[in-house]
Amino acid sequence: MKAKHQRLTLALLGVAAVVAAALLAMSALKDQASFFYAPSDVRKQGLPLGRAVRLGGMVQAGSIRRAADGVTVRFVVGDGIATTPVTFAGIVPDLFRERSGVVAEGRFNPDGSFTASNLLAKHDEKYMPPELAGKMHETRTLKP
Repeated sequence: MKAKHQRLTLALLGVAAVVAAALLAMSALKDQASFFYAPSDVRKQGLPLGRAVRLGGMVQAGSIRRAADGVTVRFVVGDGIATTPVTFAGIVPDLFRERSGVVAEGRFNPDGSFTASNLLAKHDEKYMPPELAGKMHETRTLKP
């Protein structure tokens, strides 16, 4: 076998190994992937039942209801076009409030509601931690 053929064989084996590794990685990750939906996407495409997804939008004003158990929270997520009721049992993030952005991870129920296993509260670009907010505009005078 000529050296030229050996190099070609090795190059083809290398390409095949890279393709096989990529296919294995994609196969392993397909069950772990979490797709992002807005309420209007769900209305257009139908309910993605049986898989973990993320539902994102704004928490509707006046929709937060806390159950008597102190842990379960029900609220409505909307995107200006459609809304979806969400139920979450757990500790909500500090930034979670009405008229703020939220991403809920969980599953859709056949009735169109969403059961969240995790909540991620979003904030705008102007957010500043409370401990730094007052110190931003603090001025000091230098004494000569």
